[in-house]
Amino acid sequence: MINRAAPTDYDVVVVGSGIAGLSAALSAAPRARVAVVTKGALDDGCSRYAQGGIAAAVGDGDDPELHYQDTIAAGRGLCHPEAVRVLVEEGPARVRQLIEWGVAFDTQDGELLLAQEAAHSRPRILHARGDGTGLEVETALIRRLRASGARVIEHADVTGVLTTTDGAACGVSITTNPAESHTTTLSSSAVVLASGGASRLWRNSTNPESATGDGVALAYSAGADVAGMEFAQFHPTALAMDGAPRFLISEAVRGEGAWIVNRDGRRFVLDVDPRGELAGRDVVARAIWEELERSGEPCVYLDCSPIGARAAVRFPTIAATCARYGLDIARQPIPVSPAAHYMIGGVRTDLDGASTLPGLYACGEVANSGVHGANRLASNSLLESLVFSQRAVHAALGWASESPPGQPGSMTRTSSPRASLLDPREGWSTLRDALWTGAGVVRDESGLRAASGKCEAVRVATSGATTLPTMQLHAAASTASLVCAAALAREESRGCHLRSDLPQASDQWHGDLVMHKDRGARFDRHL
Repeated sequence: MINRAAPTDYDVVVVGSGIAGLSAALSAAPRARVAVVTKGALDDGCSRYAQGGIAAAVGDGDDPELHYQDTIAAGRGLCHPEAVRVLVEEGPARVRQLIEWGVAFDTQDGELLLAQEAAHSRPRILHARGDGTGLEVETALIRRLRASGARVIEHADVTGVLTTTDGAACGVSITTNPAESHTTTLSSSAVVLASGGASRLWRNSTNPESATGDGVALAYSAGADVAGMEFAQFHPTALAMDGAPRFLISEAVRGEGAWIVNRDGRRFVLDVDPRGELAGRDVVARAIWEELERSGEPCVYLDCSPIGARAAVRFPTIAATCARYGLDIARQPIPVSPAAHYMIGGVRTDLDGASTLPGLYACGEVANSGVHGANRLASNSLLESLVFSQRAVHAALGWASESPPGQPGSMTRTSSPRASLLDPREGWSTLRDALWTGAGVVRDESGLRAASGKCEAVRVATSGATTLPTMQLHAAASTASLVCAAALAREESRGCHLRSDLPQASDQWHGDLVMHKDRGARFDRHL
């Protein structure tokens, strides 16, 4: 147990209950006072929906150096090499830890079953329950967390990061009653943000309703740097059927042999990359987007006939979901189109998950650790959550034990409290349409300026909000505005940031776009 000279409620508050948050809390719980705050139920986040698995160099014929090279290549020059080294070298140990914690990965003949996915040079993707990897991992971690002694606060929105008079994070403000919007505070020696991504801000998304970028808005408002907000990854193959959700059709389906075809049955992705379906996500998503623009069709198709009857056995969740909407994936092609899937940008962190605000740490999708660069390599996200959550919470506990507690500063507002005249439902619709139309798979200056104007209008209209629905909308609009501003500023195409008006990558933009609420944007050039 950490001893402090003055009392706080907790040594560390973890915000979020995906795999990053759960792993962080479990690592801290045996030796510290820990609270986990999540805005839904404990298992409501994105992690449970992760189908593609966890990439790690654990198989024969593979090693961390090969994983490193694949990750660097996918990142289109913007990965931080030292962060990628940490990821690939510590990853196998984190996988072994999951097994010790009770995660049952799929095996064959007593050995881990490893799959290959796009842009990986070796089979190194571990799965569980076929295409239910996220659910299996999260279930095992939640079971351990319930028995760990950590306090769990569900259905609680974090509406602010508390800071001391000398500018260090010292807790969070939370709202647990939406009807009354009553706010309470949890004081802590350190805060770990593990609140997930922002892909639900786009009209078409594979993410659950909770993925609206709250953590980025919280950190930015508190004074932390954010970086890479122009890099939002669109998954090429989401289910595209009227009346059906934009359910993710895992990249592993293509890894097993499925083809992407147009309405005429032609494998058009081969026209732009000889790897075809196994090209990088940015390449495949753009190829599909341009095919849809050319043809005027609402979707292309994922043809699983090369896999045959094995498809339903290998991908039971996908098969069951498609069957619910009348599709037999072994016999009928799956209609698919791109959808917002993963936010590469986020709270800027160092190798130990520390943000630029003392006492505030971030890990998982909310963080910009430098691992993914301009384009995330498939199945590196869960590994990043596992590796950097442990680093972040260990650093947070070190900060808590060594730093004297400061006096909480007063909570300030950027404007006077007032009632918003904007209907939250209208505001959400405006944000989602604006980002999908103007900051989607392929962008240009005019579309981004239009989207930026709409997102900014929602942000301004909800400033000083005092009701929870409007505060939630304000946080979302703040994050959406950062996306548009960053995408306008980066005048090139690189990775998953694709601009039709600036189609080439430029050495001038070989670096990170960093944003701060008081200091504006700056460009940190890579050597």
